Amino acid sequence: MASLRDIKRRIVSVKKTQQITRAMRMVAAAKLRRAQNAVVAARPYAERMRAALVEIARTQQEAEHPLLIARPSVRRLDVVVITSDRGLAGAFNANVLKFAGRVIQEGESTGGIESVSLTLVGRKAGEYFRRRRPTQIGEVYAGLGTVTYDQAARIARRLAERYTTGQTDEVRLVYSEFVSTLNQSPRAVTLLPCQAASDEPIPEHLPFEIEPDAATLLGALVPKALEVEVFRALLENQAGEHAARMAAMESATRNTEEMIGSLTLKFNRARQAAITRELVEIISGAEAL
Repeated sequence: MASLRDIKRRIVSVKKTQQITRAMRMVAAAKLRRAQNAVVAARPYAERMRAALVEIARTQQEAEHPLLIARPSVRRLDVVVITSDRGLAGAFNANVLKFAGRVIQEGESTGGIESVSLTLVGRKAGEYFRRRRPTQIGEVYAGLGTVTYDQAARIARRLAERYTTGQTDEVRLVYSEFVSTLNQSPRAVTLLPCQAASDEPIPEHLPFEIEPDAATLLGALVPKALEVEVFRALLENQAGEHAARMAAMESATRNTEEMIGSLTLKFNRARQAAITRELVEIISGAEAL
């Protein structure tokens, strides 16, 4: 049976852990508020950017852009996996990494694909795939910290360069979409080629005029839409990370409270047993005299 000193030492240790988990929960909650506002602000812009791209590309089919042209066959596949740099966020990173593994396996099971290249964003993705698929890792972006548009633009430009030079035939983006504070859902989208096809009929007249011409507009709009898509995925992942960490630290704080209560009860019982034993020894000694 543990001594009173050992139990008291454990109680002190658990209380210190509780202070850390409470502080981390408060920090995550504050960061989540800012990240959630950023996601909510970015979503309408990304959706309108995509809608404008689809409308212009469909009605101006003679003005082609390299990032809009789909390959007749996909032989080289790029998979971009976005995770966080830090842990202590429950199953947040594990869920998206397992989902990415399934996406890669589905791609490899396709008969035409000859090679898969991984672009990893976040330290957790790098650590995971270095142990499992080291030969397939292409680019690694870790330690980015707070998400900025410049980071997304740098990643998007590199992917666009690989696609236009023929180093890859398709790019898929895997990230965790922020649904709510308690729900972060892994998602995979085709990033390149940019999807500009639609089943809706093409209108004869656009409700706007294009100046100077459609080719120039697409030359500026398509790369920007790609950057915005990557930026949105980074923001979604960042908000999901903070939400998952807040929930994990809240659960950890509740667990420490239960553990402290259990250890306190154990300490009181051990102390009562020690007092009872001392009284018995005193009474027995007095009777012996």
